[in-house]
Amino acid sequence: MKRSSTERINLVSLAANVSYDASTFNYYNNIRVLLIPSFNLTNIADIKTHDNVMGNAAAETQLMSSIGLIEKDLNGDTLWVWCYPSVRAELREVLLNKCCLTQDSQGLHTFVFSQFCRTWYYISTVEVQEPTALNKVTHFSVVVTAKDFNPEKYAAFCRVLCRMYMKQGSPVKMMEGFIAVLTKGICKSDENGSFLIKDYDVRKAYLAGSVKDVVAQFGMETIILYTAVMLKKRIVVHHPRVEALLEFTRALPALTWHRKDWSILHPYVSLTDWELENLKTCTGYVAGFVDPEVSNRSELFDVFVNLQDREITISQNAKDAMAMGKLHKEIGTLIVQSAGDADRTEGQVIKDISVKTREILASLASLVEECENSKITLDTLKQCHFPPATENFLFHLAAAEQLLKI
Repeated sequence: MKRSSTERINLVSLAANVSYDASTFNYYNNIRVLLIPSFNLTNIADIKTHDNVMGNAAAETQLMSSIGLIEKDLNGDTLWVWCYPSVRAELREVLLNKCCLTQDSQGLHTFVFSQFCRTWYYISTVEVQEPTALNKVTHFSVVVTAKDFNPEKYAAFCRVLCRMYMKQGSPVKMMEGFIAVLTKGICKSDENGSFLIKDYDVRKAYLAGSVKDVVAQFGMETIILYTAVMLKKRIVVHHPRVEALLEFTRALPALTWHRKDWSILHPYVSLTDWELENLKTCTGYVAGFVDPEVSNRSELFDVFVNLQDREITISQNAKDAMAMGKLHKEIGTLIVQSAGDADRTEGQVIKDISVKTREILASLASLVEECENSKITLDTLKQCHFPPATENFLFHLAAAEQLLKI
């Protein structure tokens, strides 16, 4: 029996556990992309089998959560048209807002990334070019959500998925590629390129940001950024270009390499209620904004970085904790000298900073050993007769490292 297009969509959605908006059914009714005559019940069963046999090894090593597809049609309408296996409603709204297809500006951001509610998302956007099966679409965005920070890995995978969709005009091949990566760690295609997940070590992602560039822009004021990250303060960075934000902000967590914590990074945030409420749940963060209005939202930051004008401002409520002294000058000088050495690599600069950081933490650790319940008190620090700024810094650092007795 020949099925209608809507029936075929329902069948595929049910069998493969693929999620669709109601608007998608109206948009695709009697049109092209999801009409898959060759996608018979045997294919569906195969895909379900693949889905069910994601073994323990895959579950331990693969961190991707979903893939999604956003399209802009000839009428200028932008729609969330497909995802697998599912994306919750509030995250869909964030992703639609972040993909440049819904924005008024004409700029095309080929790749952006950020996180929302502890879910990382990576969005690749392309303009449809001939030859293609997408004759009713002008642009589309492929979205991958995941649990890990690794922009290079997901940019490479998104490029493969984009080529698949550009040629096929159907998300089925993308879904197959997604499952192949989950189950085997590899997506092979002679036509669309190959992707091997093992090629993308997370440490390389951590080192891909340039601390040397940060220092080149801010010089000795980099010590303000170092101190803010060390003390788990709220750093807001503004620049009108999202690409500049992504490049700059991703380097800042490397200033505290001993933590290896990129969960503090929110490189692309909008002034929407959902995103701001999510940000407020974080103790400390590095958040990037393109909206200049963020400079007037002082409740969002302890340190504000005007990246375009190369200016750093410490908010009034954070000035006591961020007071600078001899120790800060010593650390700042080390950072500037190391980063300014053309013969030193990014990794070596980060190591130089990390060695100094560990010296400071070792000093705290030695004090902890002498304290009751392994917690430092202000009285303990005062007995050491540190300079006031150093005592203040160590006090707040102990709090950030959860070594302080309240």
